[in-house]
Amino acid sequence: MINTGATATCILYQSGMTDINALIAALPKAELHLHLEGSLEPEQLMEFAARNSVDIPFKNLDEVKAAYNFSNLQDFLDIYYQGMSVLQTEADFHDLTDAYLQRCAADNVRHVEVFYDPQGHTDRGIPFAVPIEGILSALDAGAAKYGISYKLIMCFLRHLSEDAAFETLAQAEPYLARIHGVGLDSSELGHPPSKFERVFAAAHAKGLKRVAHAGEEGPPDYVTQALDLLKIDRIDHGNRLLEDEALIARVRDAGLTLTVCPLSNLSLCVVNDLKDHPIKRMLELGLRATINSDDPAYFGGYMNQNFSQTANAVGLTASEIITLARNSFTGSFLSKEEQAPHLAEIDRIAASFV
Repeated sequence: MINTGATATCILYQSGMTDINALIAALPKAELHLHLEGSLEPEQLMEFAARNSVDIPFKNLDEVKAAYNFSNLQDFLDIYYQGMSVLQTEADFHDLTDAYLQRCAADNVRHVEVFYDPQGHTDRGIPFAVPIEGILSALDAGAAKYGISYKLIMCFLRHLSEDAAFETLAQAEPYLARIHGVGLDSSELGHPPSKFERVFAAAHAKGLKRVAHAGEEGPPDYVTQALDLLKIDRIDHGNRLLEDEALIARVRDAGLTLTVCPLSNLSLCVVNDLKDHPIKRMLELGLRATINSDDPAYFGGYMNQNFSQTANAVGLTASEIITLARNSFTGSFLSKEEQAPHLAEIDRIAASFV
């Protein structure tokens, strides 16, 4: 089992380091907002295309990397779905997930609650069982190899119909014991949470947790709809709820977690400059914000890069970074007992930080 946190913690204790990056490296973290398909690095895209004889519109790696540059959500989604085409077999999904977990281990991420988009695969003829079997096999192996626990969240694509979401929920029936929640992602504008009220109620009846992308590019009302109609347990993104004082108070008082993705927000022009990112204000308002990497292969950074670049840009204090790490576990779907050792380790590191 790999445990990079033990080494980082030891260095922090021995040197009495005050460096913020050393603190970020030492702290155990949970990632609550990660799309597995969004961890498909350009090199992997080329590798899987060759492995599966998939024709892609790129002649070389440089052309793939160039295509990973975009200026808005829809441009990103276009290349995101194009990249999915190279994922064909259980081995592909296993290898994709394992590569992500290796990066988690390097960043001292101890728990992941990962999203995947079954409709992005079944709609192109891949059987439902193929991605989930490959992903689960890697997650199970990762628990042994890297010491990383997990929850799996199956997302519905909001640009598709609710009937299509119901079909996906039915396909998932044999795997519901291994699926921990449902989510809602893809193009937000024009596809309000209200569109999926019935399927989220059905998922709840099956014992699944509920999360939804809301308030990334959509208005604050989308956050309200997600709370009132989908009855979500956690808000993915949530940036634009800051435009509504009553909504801020509601989310804060309910103790709801925001899974915020700073480098994603920068890449998709949710913020024009990382210095303008609202993560610090969220914490100052008492919101339970967390930092996550979203689609790191496309947005230029995994967990520690999101932490360090954001900390440098907005001036996060050591106390705020420690709070973000704590929030990642208290906002997770781990039980209190499962959270406890991680929180105790964060407390030990916090006490040692000069």
